[in-house]
Amino acid sequence: MKRLLNYGNEFVKQSDWRDLALIKLCLCAIGMMWGMALPKKAHKPAAFIIVSVFVCTYIPLMLKLFKIINKGINKKKS
Repeated sequence: MKRLLNYGNEFVKQSDWRDLALIKLCLCAIGMMWGMALPKKAHKPAAFIIVSVFVCTYIPLMLKLFKIINKGINKKKS
């Protein structure tokens, strides 16, 4: 398992934003296919889970982005 994580870390180090965007689009497509396969009565609980996961991942990503932007702005001022 540790070796797989090392491979993943190395992949991310060698990737640019386009590669990571493709991964996200692929995962989104898989999620949509999974959602379409659910019975109608399971759509509301699945939507709740999906929105929860989105919010729980989006907020930390945006906080990290804002920290990077803030560091860049502070470097320009110095």
